[in-house]
Amino acid sequence: MTKNLHLTVGLAGAGWHPAAWREPGARPGELLTARWWIDQVVEAQEAVIDLVTIEDALALQSSDPDGPDDRTDATRGYLDAIVLAARIAPATRGIGIAPVVTTTLTEPFHVSTQIATIDYVSDGRAAWLARVASSHWEAAHAGRRGLPSREVLRAEGAEHVEVVRRLWDSWEEGAEIRDAERHRFVDRSKLHHIDFDGERFRIRGPSITPRPPQGQPVVLATEPGLGADLVLEDLVVFLDDDEGGAVGRRDRLDALHPLGPGVDVFTGTPSGLADVLEERPPTRLLPAAIPHDLRAITRGVVPELQSRGRVPRSYAAGTLRERLGLGAATNRYAA
Repeated sequence: MTKNLHLTVGLAGAGWHPAAWREPGARPGELLTARWWIDQVVEAQEAVIDLVTIEDALALQSSDPDGPDDRTDATRGYLDAIVLAARIAPATRGIGIAPVVTTTLTEPFHVSTQIATIDYVSDGRAAWLARVASSHWEAAHAGRRGLPSREVLRAEGAEHVEVVRRLWDSWEEGAEIRDAERHRFVDRSKLHHIDFDGERFRIRGPSITPRPPQGQPVVLATEPGLGADLVLEDLVVFLDDDEGGAVGRRDRLDALHPLGPGVDVFTGTPSGLADVLEERPPTRLLPAAIPHDLRAITRGVVPELQSRGRVPRSYAAGTLRERLGLGAATNRYAA
């Protein structure tokens, strides 16, 4: 039996190419509105995409890895991904929603409650994509002077993820009794201090938010070493009905503002991308321009994979964690 692929799409404003906002249909005046984001997530939802990520960072976009590039011809600015995910979740169904969170400069106690809240308002569809700070100027935005090595950052990120996971476990299933007649809302014996004492964090717990519907919302990453459930490889995609059209569109956008170095790119047809996805490890598809390349994924790549029996035609019942085949989350503190 052929195993299903799990499809993830990364959303970032008008797309992942810096000149995407200048493409027809980009709606640049709406990029910082909830309506724009909901429309794109619904587009992915109608194609039965497993989950979308919502991009975020602690510094403005730049083509220079060492600092601001001072360009005025590319999209700049983010909405807070966690807040945006909480807005999108009640307006969608089926699809998983994963805000990007920088572990280097955030507090795990806050992240645990925020993702748990999204899990509640989405009925078990929350995930988060953990990333570490990538530049000294990004760290400076949050008041941190300098950055250690990448290895140290990954170790800090893994510790951050571990604290979040323990806080999700700090409430057992059934801790909320809600018995008005007996005047008991909570069973204190099912709330636990996590007493975490690591290299960077010391957290007592328990969480202020009850255990999420998934128990453990899905943790994603785009690099190993962060303790994620699912490590994804990024792939920027330029898609068209024929390969020449896709190449021409990429060349036109690159002439306006070249795509940065070190990016894995596919340029071709939806069926060609379907061939690639059948052979690649789990991949996060990054539409170069939205709506064009997102629609090429949802209306071209997905139907092709459905015809091959590699992706479902409807969402199965259950939580995002269950649909991704991750199994039930056990609670480390339960008796």
